[in-house]
Amino acid sequence: MKRIVIFSICFGITIGGYSQTRILNKVKSKTTAKVNQRVDRHIDNAIDKTLDEIESGGKEAVQTADTTKEQKQVASKGINTQSRFDFIPGEQLVYFNDFSSDPVGELPINWNTNGTAEVVTIEGLEGKWVQLFQNATYLTDNTDSLSENFTVEFDLIMKQTNPKAPFPVLAFGVLASGNYPASANELLKGYTETFATELNIQPLGNNDSQLHLYTFQNRSKYLNTDLKRYGKLQEYFNRVLHVSMQVQKERLRIWLDGIKLYDLPKAIAPNTIINQFYLVVRRYGGEEAEVGYAVGNIRMAKGLPDTRHKLLNEGRFSTTGILFEKGSARIEEQSNGVLKQLAEVLKGESVRVKIIGHTDSDGNDSGNLELSRKRAAAVKTTLVENFGIDASRIDTDGKGESEPVGDNQSKAGRAQNRRVEFIRL
Repeated sequence: MKRIVIFSICFGITIGGYSQTRILNKVKSKTTAKVNQRVDRHIDNAIDKTLDEIESGGKEAVQTADTTKEQKQVASKGINTQSRFDFIPGEQLVYFNDFSSDPVGELPINWNTNGTAEVVTIEGLEGKWVQLFQNATYLTDNTDSLSENFTVEFDLIMKQTNPKAPFPVLAFGVLASGNYPASANELLKGYTETFATELNIQPLGNNDSQLHLYTFQNRSKYLNTDLKRYGKLQEYFNRVLHVSMQVQKERLRIWLDGIKLYDLPKAIAPNTIINQFYLVVRRYGGEEAEVGYAVGNIRMAKGLPDTRHKLLNEGRFSTTGILFEKGSARIEEQSNGVLKQLAEVLKGESVRVKIIGHTDSDGNDSGNLELSRKRAAAVKTTLVENFGIDASRIDTDGKGESEPVGDNQSKAGRAQNRRVEFIRL
C-alpha cells in the first residue's frame, strides 16, 4: 500500500492597516540596527583597549589575545545560550542537497515535477536556492529509505516584494512510495488516497496567523488537531526560516526556526516506511514576481543517535549535526540540540574528551586544516561558556580534509565529511 505523509503551509495576508504596520516595522528595524551599532562600537573599543595594554608583552601575548577574541566572538554570535531548540538530527545522513552543482535557471538534477522550477541565487544570501512556482509538485532525487526513525530539515524563503500580494499555498512533506519508485509520476498527484499528514499555516494581519494539522488515511481523517494561533510567522517574510521535522515510529514533531509547534505521539500510521520528501505549490496567489517560495539545504537522516553509548562505551561519537556558517567557525543556531545532549553526557560522567574538526575537500589543504581546528575550538568554547563544562576536560584538534568518510565528489558525501568528532581520552 502506498503511504504518504504531507505537511502543508497555506499562506494568505490581509492588507488593512498596511501603512501603519510598515512604518512600525521600519522604526523597529532602524532602532535595532542603531542599538547593534552602539553595542559593536563599545565592544570594539574594549577589545582595542585590552590589546593596547598587552601589546608591550610581546607577540605571544597579542596572539593569545586575538585567539581569545575570536573564540569569544564565536560563542557570543553563535547559538543562543537560552535556545529551547532541542531538535537532534538523525544519526546517518542519507540525503543532502545545497544545489551547488546545479546550473542556475534549470530544474535541480534528477528532480521530478509536473510544473517547473529554477535553481537561483538570492541577493544577500549565500549559496543556491530552488525557486518554486505555482500549481506544481516537486519530488527530490532521493532513493534511500528513511526507516521508521528519521529527520528532515530544509531552509525556506517566503519571498514578498508586494505586501498586498497574497501568498499561494505551499505544501511540504514526506511520503512512502510503496510499489512505485521514489520519484514516480504517479506520486505527483493523489497522495490522500493512502496516507497524508498536513500542516496548514495561514498568515493573517494583526499577528493572527493560524496553524491546523490533520492526518488522512485512505481519504478518511486519521488525526485532526485543534486550530492554533501563530502570529510569529509574519516575521520571517524575506528571511531564512529553518524547518525541522522528526519522525519516531508513530510520533511526529515539527519545529519552525527552533520553535516546537507540534509533538504528536500518534500522528503517523504504524509501519509506515517513508522514502521521499516533496513540495507542492497548489493555489494561485499573487504574481510570481511579487510573492513566492524558495528552498535550500535539504537534509535527510535516519536513525536515532545514541550519544551516551557511543561516547562512553564505544569511545567515539561523530556528528554532522553541529553546523557552521560556510567557510567559518561560527556555529549555527540549529546545532543547539546536539550540543545540549553532549553537554548532558559530559556533566553526568567525569571523562575527558578530544574534539576533532573535519572538513570536505573544497578549498585548499592548509586552509581546511586551519578551519577544522578553529571549528573544534569553537565547539569547546560553546560547551565551556554556554553549558558549564570544565575546559580542562576538553582537548581540541583538526584534521581538515585528510580523513573523509564520504565521497567528496557527491553533495551527500561532502556533507558527511563536514563533521565534528568526539573521542574519549
